[in-house]
Amino acid sequence: MGGPTHYSSDFLTDKSAKIFVAGHGGLVGSAIVRKLQSLGLTNLVLRSHSELDLTRQSDVESFFAAEKPQYVILAAAKVGGIHANNTYPADFIAINLQIQTNVIDSSFRHGAKKLLFLGSSCIYPKLAPQPIPEKCTAYWAFRANE
Repeated sequence: MGGPTHYSSDFLTDKSAKIFVAGHGGLVGSAIVRKLQSLGLTNLVLRSHSELDLTRQSDVESFFAAEKPQYVILAAAKVGGIHANNTYPADFIAINLQIQTNVIDSSFRHGAKKLLFLGSSCIYPKLAPQPIPEKCTAYWAFRANE
């Protein structure tokens, strides 16, 4: 497998660096884009799901071959909340694994200098008051599995 031969210390110092933000339309991805833009980074590569289906390996490979981003921020995922996760648990994990595998593999194969992978989970303590007040989150997080 190919891959980067050197590593950059800090992509935020190179204002012209080509940065692919996967999931730029979501809650976290859009906040990342706003922050990068506020820091003066202007060469952001953004693709909507309709422009690039990250679950399709050949599409992701072609995209990376053409764009050759130096840095990749992976904030893309299929999300849906508690009900959707409970109703379609296998669908969520399968789709998210496809996205992650395709983006991580293509980032490596096409020499991205760095990849930032953001993962999350939907975890709520069984006995926490609803809605959960912010001051209670740490307390309930430690008691979630009691």
